[in-house]
Amino acid sequence: MSLAGVTGNANDGTRDLLDGLTAADVAQRVAAGQTNDVPARASRSVAQIIRANVLTRINAIYAVLFVLVMSTGYFLDGIFGVLIVANSAIGVVQELRAKRTLEKLAIIGQSRPRVRRDGQSAEIAPNEVVLDDVIELGAGDQVVVDGTVLAAEALEVDESLLTGESDPVVKAPGDRVLSGSFVVAGSGVYTATKVGRDAYAARLAEEASKFTLVKSELRSGIDRILKVITYLLVPAGLLTIYNQLAGDQAWPEAIRGMVAALVPMVPEGLILMTSIAFAVGVIRLGRYKCLVQELPAIEGLARVDVVCADKTGTLTENGMRLAEVRVRNTGESSANAARALAALAAADPRPNASLQAIAEAHPNDPGWTVTGTAPFSSARKWSGASFGEHGNWLLGAPDVLLAEGSVERAEAERIGARGLRVLLLARSDRPVDAEDAPGRVSPVALVVLEQRIRPDAKDTIDYFHDQRVGMKVISGDNATSVGAVASGLGLPGADRPVDARTLPSEPEPLADAVEAGTVFGRVDPGQKRAMVGALQSRGHTVAMTGDGVNDVLALKDADIGVAMGSGSQASRAVAQIVLLDNKFATLPKVVAEGRRVIGNIERVSNLFLTKTVYSVLLALMIGMAQVPYPFLPRHVTITAWFTIGVPAFILSLAPNTERARSGFVGRVMRMAIPAGIVISVATFVSYLLVYQGPGASQVDRIQAGTTALITLIVIALWVLAIVARPYSWWKVGLILGMAGLSTAMFLMPLTQKYFELDPSNLAGTAKALLCGGVGILVVEAVWWVNRWWSRRQAAVGEPLPA
Repeated sequence: MSLAGVTGNANDGTRDLLDGLTAADVAQRVAAGQTNDVPARASRSVAQIIRANVLTRINAIYAVLFVLVMSTGYFLDGIFGVLIVANSAIGVVQELRAKRTLEKLAIIGQSRPRVRRDGQSAEIAPNEVVLDDVIELGAGDQVVVDGTVLAAEALEVDESLLTGESDPVVKAPGDRVLSGSFVVAGSGVYTATKVGRDAYAARLAEEASKFTLVKSELRSGIDRILKVITYLLVPAGLLTIYNQLAGDQAWPEAIRGMVAALVPMVPEGLILMTSIAFAVGVIRLGRYKCLVQELPAIEGLARVDVVCADKTGTLTENGMRLAEVRVRNTGESSANAARALAALAAADPRPNASLQAIAEAHPNDPGWTVTGTAPFSSARKWSGASFGEHGNWLLGAPDVLLAEGSVERAEAERIGARGLRVLLLARSDRPVDAEDAPGRVSPVALVVLEQRIRPDAKDTIDYFHDQRVGMKVISGDNATSVGAVASGLGLPGADRPVDARTLPSEPEPLADAVEAGTVFGRVDPGQKRAMVGALQSRGHTVAMTGDGVNDVLALKDADIGVAMGSGSQASRAVAQIVLLDNKFATLPKVVAEGRRVIGNIERVSNLFLTKTVYSVLLALMIGMAQVPYPFLPRHVTITAWFTIGVPAFILSLAPNTERARSGFVGRVMRMAIPAGIVISVATFVSYLLVYQGPGASQVDRIQAGTTALITLIVIALWVLAIVARPYSWWKVGLILGMAGLSTAMFLMPLTQKYFELDPSNLAGTAKALLCGGVGILVVEAVWWVNRWWSRRQAAVGEPLPA
């Protein structure tokens, strides 16, 4: 019996209750604050964003050093203070842009519950639900607030995301439903008993939807690096302060040297560039109608090496068309089969795609009275309804309802091999809602449905193949039919489809089977989840795409869950990525954006950390040698701009298609530490070769500092050239541009004056270039050793691209 029937036949009190609140009731509860007052996205407010980007530890350090150097009267040495404004402004602007993008997309992609008010049913935003609202439920719907069931028709709710219980729970009137659970079968109506922050889903969404960078290998790696740097900064900083202030230098000169030593030790741009890269990634994905519900998902996308996709809604369009109904020789007429199909479609208040296609072809409901229903579920693969004197009718998978070897099942297999979906219309000898249903099945007709293949599916499959990303098609449909569709799209291995009912349940054999296969049919929701786990157990980073309620568990367990915007509320709620345009072809762009973000962060990390390493080591060597620091704050500031700041900003936004790998910290430090050591040693040697001792004149000191600066910039630019590989025309232009600006700084009289540079000591300049040349050779050798080591490590898994 349908819910409409329950409502119509109930007593007046129940009927009023199921009609929902009146407009006056809603207004009263809104005035009392009894609303589901959870923002669509729990992103940071504008004030929080400004505070988080301005009141940082790095800005505080720079502010103190800025005040100190300003007190000396050498205002040009305070240009590093521009970084305080630049870091804060860029961070605020990018996060505000990302915030607007996320919130606009979230409004489009949010689940909208269907609520009854004044006897009318309508979809509303989740935050418009009030206490005591009457909310309808159907297969695939998410329970948005806690409540109590008022009416139910074979209602089954999956609470595994809350309780860990894998089996769906049958709900009857009076039972409690929890927000965050979802409907797997049947339909029902419940009344809201807990709304707003009292409901479980609100607390979950508030934490999951924040604009955050936590729980990522990249972020934790950077945090570990910064922690080590902090420990190194303390002794280096104290030694520098003592060396500069305890010598015979005047107070202003000592302060300038101290500030010049301390400023480059702080990797001021690393956190900024990381935040910018993530924020820009969100904005770019937003242009593709892709909603990123958890920012670490962008990093996960870069590491994906296996994509598991459902057939329906991914390789094929969601909609279907009834192609034909093949009535078997069972004494049933075609007209009676058509009436049964029409009655079955009309009996389901929330028909799936198959029933919708049947309803379009057979819209004339014969008016049969429903005496019992069995809604479709992915676990049993069939649905049905009992119509009293007109019998008990089933609609489901032929290979589930019929015994192996039956004529109808064999014919269904032959039809399915052409890529068509085939359902069996059959009679049952018992009510469909009986505990032992379906009982004895008498086939009546084969219902053949056509599915349209997405025009962009082949290009997407080809992209993943070219990028060495494995693809697994995991579907609840007949394996032969799924294999036919995948084979037509050129998916390697699709000609050997696997029936998931034959798969082993033990973890190791299952992992072997999933690794070996490509196309799997008749997969139930629990198996989808197990198959994702099996791939993960073999070291794969798995992205799962889906749109149905049967995909929810696998979406939740996958490293990256990708839901279609037109999919069920439950699938959209648990996925990290939602493709609002429902285009499978968007996925390559999403993966490519993840690779771009992570690959470029790793690139620029090499630059920033190399600077920190050579700054700390140079400060330690200068301090132990008890000689004045060779640079002024203006020197280190302009050097950082030309060798790190401007190039890093450009490189962080550049294309990058290489798949990210684990071991970020090790790879970065294997380059940054040796390069930093080489730069500091070469700079220190060239400085000592020209330094004239404590009695040196001001000109001699400037020339010694110029010599050291030339050495440092020469090697630092070569590190930039290494990080920029492989080259393209614009990268070569970037490197030459930075080299040209650096050279002009030493040659132009105006910049010589303002930056206190003097390269006129040709012997000193020659020594600087010699030390720089030796440093370049050593750094280049380090890069080749690292390249060999990386390839050797990668050979254990798969080869790196040339």
